[in-house]
Amino acid sequence: MKREDRIDHLVGEHAARLSERLQAHRAQLFPPNAQRELRKFTSGEVADLLGVKDAYLRKLHLDGRGPEPEIRAGGRRYYSLSEVMDLRVMLDKGAKTPGTYLPGRRAGDHVQVITVINFKGGSGKTTTAAHLAQKLALDGYRVLGIDLDPQASFSALHGFQPEFDLIDGGTLYDAIRYEDPLPLRAVIRKTYIHGLDIIPGNLDLMEFEHDTPRALAARSGQMFFTRVGEKLAEVESEYDVVVIDCPPQLGFLTMSALSAATAVLVTVHPQMLDVMSMCQFLLMTSNLLGVVADAGGNMQYDWLRYLVTRYEPGDGPQNQMVSFMRSLFGDHVLNHPALKSTAISDAGITKQTLYEVEKSQFTRVTYERALESLNAVNSEIEALIQSAWGRE
Repeated sequence: MKREDRIDHLVGEHAARLSERLQAHRAQLFPPNAQRELRKFTSGEVADLLGVKDAYLRKLHLDGRGPEPEIRAGGRRYYSLSEVMDLRVMLDKGAKTPGTYLPGRRAGDHVQVITVINFKGGSGKTTTAAHLAQKLALDGYRVLGIDLDPQASFSALHGFQPEFDLIDGGTLYDAIRYEDPLPLRAVIRKTYIHGLDIIPGNLDLMEFEHDTPRALAARSGQMFFTRVGEKLAEVESEYDVVVIDCPPQLGFLTMSALSAATAVLVTVHPQMLDVMSMCQFLLMTSNLLGVVADAGGNMQYDWLRYLVTRYEPGDGPQNQMVSFMRSLFGDHVLNHPALKSTAISDAGITKQTLYEVEKSQFTRVTYERALESLNAVNSEIEALIQSAWGRE
């Protein structure tokens, strides 16, 4: 057999070609000497984020209060996200109700750990996790995003190309491995989005799936399902919310993430095959987590919700499937679905979310429709977070 006929060599060659081309694509988008930056926001966008009138922001500026915005053509004012946070701090000091502009944790509130899961690829899991983590940061929360998926799409959306940027490790595996684990702070990276840190992923995460059976067989006494939670405890005072993008399978990583979670978000594409797949996923999840619970794992959650993703309102069968899910699960299905949109997929070509891209790149109606959908979903999730902290 010729070397080129062997499937392992062929796959390896294709991987090398693809990796090289992706690196070239990234260099074209973001040259090696360039720092990826989040765009600045218009005063209208900032007013929406803060829940105030644009005229009020203009008055603050004229009165010399708050950060100095960048003034562009036509007198338009633009703020960076760190300047938006400065505005939040200033406005909250004068607010009648503390926390009006700083919605994060207060004394006695527990960190919210949200695991985003699904058994089937293509459900919009990573897109959901990335937009949720970024929107929470935009809204003034301190957020840690964790990429537990070896495919590392969540990392790619935040500027990391695993085979180039994580050659020497740097994933959660380094902190939860059974031998010589690192402190969690050693693998946390700052992002270009103020208020959002990330622990990127790559194929190293698969090592945990291989190591755990050996640790169980050796009866080492180290419980695999407590490892993620124990590591998060090292830094929980520094964050309000942790968003975990889980791999699309129910392995030891996912079960450990579920054990660390305070909330679970299941993404569902409303088609029969996807819902059937989810049924099998839920059955298996219940059985495995039952075993973990019997072994002492924490299975108390603040909330569990199903999010309908890639939804097309004009699709009759999809609407039937959504109605079917609502009849079965009731309030456990989020009221707002995440619409399927070319704006979201087009933004992904440049490894960006809808919150990062310049809206001038899109048809206005397409962009605003997609953004309205994402904001509605994320606002509903934010309300669940606030409710878990005992707030209305």
